[in-house]
Amino acid sequence: MANRSDQFIFIGVFIELILFVFFFYFNDAIEDVFRLSARYTGRISFGLYLLMFYHFLNEKSKGTSLQNTYLWGMVFCVLHIIHFAYLSAAVYLNDLPIIPHKIAGGFLAYLAIVIYPFYMMKIKRLGIHLIYFYYVGFVMAMTFFARIRGEFEGAPQSSFHYFGIVLIISFFLYCPYALFKTKKT
Repeated sequence: MANRSDQFIFIGVFIELILFVFFFYFNDAIEDVFRLSARYTGRISFGLYLLMFYHFLNEKSKGTSLQNTYLWGMVFCVLHIIHFAYLSAAVYLNDLPIIPHKIAGGFLAYLAIVIYPFYMMKIKRLGIHLIYFYYVGFVMAMTFFARIRGEFEGAPQSSFHYFGIVLIISFFLYCPYALFKTKKT
């Protein structure tokens, strides 16, 4: 399994570096390069979160081990660290204000994203797993809402943000059904 996750991590890192090179080539300002790199690596991370959540629901509902959840959790972890680097550079270079009470929840989500894959196989209580998925999803949804409301300087709202919120809500509603549906004999 580690070999597969290494391959996917390599491919993901390569894609995120290609994105950076693409934006570097087509933008004159380094501030825009990092801003756009952060935006699109964030979208990749969102897709990986959904993929990880899907595998978690699938594996838990079947009573199998969390091998695919682990694989995609490691990929999500590494690529989200790259996203954080781009985001930090974008905030710094664009001289964006940092409002501590607004970033506290996101900081906790980042910590969870980085720590969870290393401990997920040891966690026996379903509730701990669900806290992770619901909390990270909630923070992502709040980020999308903030973008829709225009609270992020230099980040215009897009239909992607609405689509993202719909996907998160769909996963949140589907989760109890997938995990607690009665098995037909």
